[in-house]
Amino acid sequence: MSTQVTEFDAKAFRRALGNFATGITVITATTPSGEKTGVTANSFNSVSLDPPLILWSIDKRSGSCKIFEEATHFAVNILAADQINVSNHFARPSEDKFAGIDFTTGLGGAPILPDCSAVFQCEKYETVEGGDHWILIGKVVGFDDIGRSPLLYHQGTYSVALPHSRFPEKQGEDNSTIKALEGRLGNNLYYLMTQAVRAYQKDYQPLQLSTGLRTSEARMLMVLEQDRKLSIDDLLKEVNMPRSEIEAAAEILQRKELVGVTEDRYQITARGIEQADTLWNIAAEEQEKMFSQFSDEELAAFRKVVTTLATR
Repeated sequence: MSTQVTEFDAKAFRRALGNFATGITVITATTPSGEKTGVTANSFNSVSLDPPLILWSIDKRSGSCKIFEEATHFAVNILAADQINVSNHFARPSEDKFAGIDFTTGLGGAPILPDCSAVFQCEKYETVEGGDHWILIGKVVGFDDIGRSPLLYHQGTYSVALPHSRFPEKQGEDNSTIKALEGRLGNNLYYLMTQAVRAYQKDYQPLQLSTGLRTSEARMLMVLEQDRKLSIDDLLKEVNMPRSEIEAAAEILQRKELVGVTEDRYQITARGIEQADTLWNIAAEEQEKMFSQFSDEELAAFRKVVTTLATR
């Protein structure tokens, strides 16, 4: 249904624009004299690959306009799904927006925020007038693709990205798997287990990643929620990932105040327990979906087999 208006309604226009889901960024910059700013913006978009250009817009009434005008560079920090607090922080007016905020210094002094989904460092390329906003075009001179699930904004509400339930499978994938299971591989229990895990993770892993945590971070939280104090060696056994992955996950979880360290033992915090509950709820819902077709007797037999194999 289309609506033609004779008197322009700004609120209705904003609601209509809200149907377009966007990512959320924090744009940061520093003047040559050292004055810093950061603003939350969802107007980020790509412009060109050659040269690599991006754009975003800022309200002309914003107190940060002067800083972006004087700065030679700015950074686009694309927020991850678990950075709602960061978005809210930089959306609020503040005399010192970086008080208590961790960051590193990028090109032109632009602050780079940790644990984002991606970061683009840009030279100021062109500023274009666009009604009540300035459109800032930047030339990308460096970027980091961290790969975390992004934070989205849709109809005035924070959202997360998930694969569509009707996303088509690759052609021939199911047929090739069925054909393999009908041959000698169908009698190989190890092959069957790996195929089952792959099929299970196809739906489960995107849900887990939508929390903004990588697999290693999610596993570590869920393990610590059960065993509250574990050494790095204990975590190696329980999380079952390379030491470098666990150490990197531990560093990130500590920075997010989800995990603490006391006497070389990692301990989950109250905030971490809350996040772990979310992860366990996702796991329980996916387990129910995948295993509801089996009887209690079948599940008991399956649990006995995998438990025996896991503890041998």
